[in-house]
This record gives sequence, C-alpha cells and structure tokens, in this order.
Amino acid sequence: MAMDGFFETWAPRIRSVFRIVLGLLFIEHGTAKLFHFPEVPSFDNLQLFSLIGLSAVLELVGGVLLLLGLFTRATAFILSGEMAVAYFMAHAPRGFFPLLNGGEAAIFYCFVFLYLSVAGGGPWSLDSARRRRAVG
Repeated sequence: MAMDGFFETWAPRIRSVFRIVLGLLFIEHGTAKLFHFPEVPSFDNLQLFSLIGLSAVLELVGGVLLLLGLFTRATAFILSGEMAVAYFMAHAPRGFFPLLNGGEAAIFYCFVFLYLSVAGGGPWSLDSARRRRAVG
C-alpha cells in the first residue's frame, strides 16, 4: 500500500523528467545538423531546404518545446510523425529488421513521442503551469 502511494506520487514527476531528457536529446540532434555541434561528418553538407534540413529544424524547435513542456502533446505528435517518416524513408528500404536496417532508434523515438502526445508533459511543465493559472 505505501509503495502504491509512492508510485502514484512520483510517476507524473518522472514523466516530466523523461520529457526533459528527451527534449535535450532532440536538441542535440538539431544542433548537430544545423550548427555542427557536436560534429557529425554526415551532416557537413546539409541543405536547410531539404528533408533533412526540415528534420533538423523540427528536432531543434521540438526539442526546446519538449524541454520546456510547452505545447507538449502537439509537439510530441509532430515529432512522432517525423520519426515514422524517417524510419520508412531511411531505414525500412535497407531491410525488414530494425536491428539490421539501423532503424531501432527511429522506431523507439516514434513510440515515445506518441506516448507523450497522449500522456502530456507531466506536472513540471509550462503546459501544467498554464493550466493551473487558467483554473486558479
């Protein structure tokens, strides 16, 4: 019984921490593509007005919004779609098995973002603060 109370109290907070870490990881993807930090040689000749350029902008802006917990559900839904497109365009043509086609991360991100689009950003988010302010 006592452990149930602990988990009920902390589950939403850990969801917030999860969202923050996810946002930081996606910011890194965006900065690697747009600002070459950290340096990833395959992104050296990235064209901003291309699919990978669009993905870089989505990752940077979406990562910041997730980090802040602002418009979490809509942002996560869009990023879930981005990762689905990334999987089917870049990985699936290389073979059926995600382990072999390099698509495990894309699939994982897709479903993590899909989860956040339904679950929301948790209590430590600007979305939650905006709701509290509107009610109170």
